[in-house]
Formats: sequence, structure tokens, C-alpha cells
Amino acid sequence: MSDQPRVEIYTKDNCPYCDKAKNLFDSKGVEYEEYNVTGDDERFEEMVERADGRKTAPEVFIDDELIGGWDDTCELEERGELDEKLGITDGDDDAIEHRKLIIAGTGIAGLTAAIYAGRANNEPLVIEGDEPGGQLTLTTDVANYPGFPEGISGPDLVNNMKEQARQFGAELENGIVESVDDTCRPFRVELTNGDVYTADAVIAASGASARTLGVPGEDELMGYGLSTCATCDGAFFRDEDMLVVGGGDAAMEEATFLTKFADTVYIAHRREEFRAEDYWVDRVQEKVEDGEIEIMKNTELIEIHGSQEAGVDHVTLVENEQGHPTDRLDDPETNEFEFDVGAVFYAIGHTPNTDYLEGTGVETDAEGYLHTQGGDGGGQTETDVPGIFGAGDVVDYHYQQAVTAAGMGSKAALDADEYLEDLERASSSGEAEPAAADD
Repeated sequence: MSDQPRVEIYTKDNCPYCDKAKNLFDSKGVEYEEYNVTGDDERFEEMVERADGRKTAPEVFIDDELIGGWDDTCELEERGELDEKLGITDGDDDAIEHRKLIIAGTGIAGLTAAIYAGRANNEPLVIEGDEPGGQLTLTTDVANYPGFPEGISGPDLVNNMKEQARQFGAELENGIVESVDDTCRPFRVELTNGDVYTADAVIAASGASARTLGVPGEDELMGYGLSTCATCDGAFFRDEDMLVVGGGDAAMEEATFLTKFADTVYIAHRREEFRAEDYWVDRVQEKVEDGEIEIMKNTELIEIHGSQEAGVDHVTLVENEQGHPTDRLDDPETNEFEFDVGAVFYAIGHTPNTDYLEGTGVETDAEGYLHTQGGDGGGQTETDVPGIFGAGDVVDYHYQQAVTAAGMGSKAALDADEYLEDLERASSSGEAEPAAADD
């Protein structure tokens, strides 16, 4: 493609967001030049200079214009502007394609649903979402997924499942679902890039996104020493003191991983007790005994200091022995202090990606997690709207394990298959739309 703009992507090893960026351009058939900065100081300094001081990967350029990291590139894709920059045009913007089943999300739940739906000849269209592959792509070592006694990396497991889904007839498309209209049948599904589909059934398996704190300095320093992905960015801050915020499995895993690069890793947790499972607490304790990790309990982050040019310089923390110190800022026992670190990593949970179902009859809890029928028998993944099903982290705020997401994904595909069969029978006999399945 001689008239194609020049695309350059700076990447690093073991960087899931780099893989996401490359996969996006691959899916568009766009050629690009890749510069891996791992172990290449000269190339790394070149990236930092061209990216206005950012020290995270990937960094994407189109015809020497800085597009930015994965989030920036994805935002352009959502708005439909990336194709314009790449000179890609859609010959028929008004075309609406009908699919039997659309699955939103390519995490473990969505991909398992795609495998089962493909085997049932439901020809699922799987929309990748804003984090293709889901949270597992940010995990370097999955040691508890059945069938892998030596463990497997999160990206490898996801890529294997994508290939398996394609073998059974699933089609994967890069994009993000913006809205679902349930006022008519079939459902009308619109993507953020303007694409429109109709679908007889929809499986919501769009996962959850990393939370942030909203503290001063956060917006300015995200990508300049503040990150939500230790495996992506930890190596850029070698020999720095690093702060991990959180107390669950993710925080323990990220802190353990960061000991490969950090001088010392500090964990700030707002309570006395960790929420992480004993396995991760034990691993962190081993690192504590080795002097690689220090734990700061009953402590919260309230401000991040630094600049985009120099990165994170230090943070402001508060501590109270009763825990949740930001709720006790007026307590004379609450201690506020400055703390020197060169990088900060958030591991404080996730928010379910269910905004695209607002305006439908699908019920959610106060935090946005989908309500499904549950119980015994069939139809456990049905929402309050017949034909819309939920699986994975959009439903499960408790277990949040890959294996439970896979189980829910298989249930959703089986429930959707039963619904589609009932719909076909009703259509052939002239009956009304099928109701939700009975237990």
C-alpha cells in the first residue's frame, strides 16, 4: 500500500498493551514499523523524546504525528478517526448487517462463549472491546487455570482461545459497543466507530476496567510514572522505589512482579487486613523477609507530585491505625506525610463496562454489575431482557477468576442457543417472541 501513511510503534517485551496496538493495526491490514525499546537505551531515549517525555509503551506515530499510547489510539478508533488518519474508507457507511448472536468482549468469558456458540452453529460476531483479551492479558503468569501444570501467560491463553473460537466459526472484530437498543427486535447494536448491526441475541461479556483514585496529580502523571499495569510499565522505572496501591490479589501480584526492577516496592493498603488470597500474601511476605517489599497498612494515597518532564517525584500519604484514613482526616491521630517514590501503580479494583446497556431494560446494581437470573436449571445468565445475557466480570464482583468467567461464558452461550432455537421455532410457527426460559 504505497499511499498508506507511515505507522511507527514503539514497543517493549511482555507488554500486553503493545500487543493490543499491533493487533489493532494488523486487523486493519495496515503495515507498521516496530521499534522494541527493551534493552535498547538509545531507542528508548528516542521514544521518550518523540513522545514528549512519556516513558510507557506502546507509543504510536502516524506520519511523524504522535498518536500516543494504547488508550489514545483506542480513543481515536472509538471516534472513528483512526481510519481517517490511515486513509481507510468504508464504502457503505449506511449498511446494517444482521447477526444471530453478538458477543461484547474478548476476555475469558466472551471467548468461551464464542467457542460454545461457534460449535452450536450460531456464527457469533465477537466485538473485541476497549481492552481486547480482557484483564488476563495483563497477567504474566496464570498458574491456577486447569490444564496448565507449568502455568501459562495470560496473553498466550487468550490468543489460544481466540484461535479456537475462530476454528469454530466465530468472527472477531475490533471495536467497542456503544449502545444496544432493545425497543425493537432484532436488537440494534451500534459501535463507537459508527458501525451498526442487528442481532437476535446479545451476550454481554465486556469485563471491567481498572479504577483510579481521582487524586491531585493523577491526570497529569498518568503515563509519566503513574500506571495501572505493572507488567506493561514496571521495567521503565528500574532501580526506583515504587508504590503499589491496593490490597487484593492484583496488588500482591504486581508488587511481586515489580521486585524484578525496583529498589524497594512499597504496598499502601487502606486497611489492616489484605483481601488477597493466602497464596499471594505468602509470596509477598517472602519478599518482605528478603527486604524487597515493605508494607504500609492503614495508609492511603492522597496526592501525586511530579511533572511530565521529570516523572513522579514523591507522593502524599495519610495513615491512621483504625484504617481508611481519608475518612478520618480530621482525626488528630491521622498522620499526613510525604514519601519519595519514582513510580506509582494502581491495583484497586475495577468498574464493570456496562454503560452501553443503559437505557435498556437490563437491571444492574449500584456499581453497574448486571443482574442475571441465577438459580438452578437453564437460563442462569439471562438478564431482565429476554435475548440479552451476561457473563464474566460484568456480573461477577465476588469471585473474578478466569475459570469462573469461562464457566459463565459457556452457560451464556448455552442459554443463548436455547433462546435462539425457541426464537426460530416461534418464527416458523408465527408465534410471538419466546419468553425467558423456565428453570
